[in-house]
Amino acid sequence: MRDTLDRYTPYALAALRIVTALLFLEHGTQKLLGFPPSPNPGPPLLSLLGFQGVLELFGGFLLVLGLFTRPVAFLLSGDMAVAYFMAHAPRSFFPVLNGGDSAILYCFVFLLLVFTGPGAWSIDGARARAASPRPAQPR
Repeated sequence: MRDTLDRYTPYALAALRIVTALLFLEHGTQKLLGFPPSPNPGPPLLSLLGFQGVLELFGGFLLVLGLFTRPVAFLLSGDMAVAYFMAHAPRSFFPVLNGGDSAILYCFVFLLLVFTGPGAWSIDGARARAASPRPAQPR
């Protein structure tokens, strides 16, 4: 059973990366593009929240593609840690009360991607396969 499950680990990791990145990207589209519509107006681009929207939009897009996964995930993990301590932790000690539970989850999922890489279905993986030397074909 374990061997069967282990065989699918890269695909499960890719699914986690893609779904997490799509959810994260949605925060960026809401802040910068106004979609999905929100009753709150979007932040000015040259503000801390505007910069956060840029990170969410472009970082989420790169992670969906699996491009530069490790450095982007490292940046976004730190970004979510900072966001938690700046915006959520001052409200309450408990994440369920301060609204920071998603920031914590994003932080640790991104940290996991730093160490595991993108999994299957990624541009990073395709680039690595293309760059690896191929064994000589017997004649």
